[in-house]
Amino acid sequence: MSDDRDAEKRNAAERALAYVEDGMVLGLGTGSTAAHVVRALGRRVREGLRMRGVPTSRATHALAVECGVPLVSLVEVTRLDLTIDGADEVDPELRLIKGGGGALLREKIVASVSDRVVIVVDSGKLVPRLGAFPLPVEVTPFAWRVVAERLAETGCTPHLRRNAHGEPFVTDEANYLLDGAYGRIDDPERLARRIRDIVGVVEHGLFLGLAHAVIVGRAGGADVIERKGD
Repeated sequence: MSDDRDAEKRNAAERALAYVEDGMVLGLGTGSTAAHVVRALGRRVREGLRMRGVPTSRATHALAVECGVPLVSLVEVTRLDLTIDGADEVDPELRLIKGGGGALLREKIVASVSDRVVIVVDSGKLVPRLGAFPLPVEVTPFAWRVVAERLAETGCTPHLRRNAHGEPFVTDEANYLLDGAYGRIDDPERLARRIRDIVGVVEHGLFLGLAHAVIVGRAGGADVIERKGD
């Protein structure tokens, strides 16, 4: 990762803290930009901020503990004030592709129970149309081959994600991931419905209608794009 890109991520993360208020329960996203948010929250907690966070992955949980961010689970709370997370692609309508970090199921659950969702990205994540980034689809291991065949019928070339040892990547929920290379997604809503109807699919990485605002890191700061009507 270039220093410029990482600086953009840090700037977006710092800007996102303006949405955080004392006493909030926050969803803590997964990925390199979200990690900057967790570190920044750790500094704020040491300065006196009172908050609790729900991590969306084991990696985020470990980082939050390291940074001194108080944590809580969805067993203890069922509604969150705010989630701050990253994204792999963002289109002009604030539709997202997420899941590059392998945590899309927990991320979508947490986003769905949040009063507000703020997405932090570097400038390279803005796209005119979704689809250049392969769409992650979380599937049950038992059915991954069947799902891959069905997924191919929706217009992509699916590949089973593997770890550094060449074995299937296993999510924190013990599922597999298929990455579907579409190239261009003309109708994300229709595609989401088609994928959801495939038996064996647990969840997909199209996040539609969930983001309230996107913070785009720039070299000298960050821009905020609010969802229309909010």
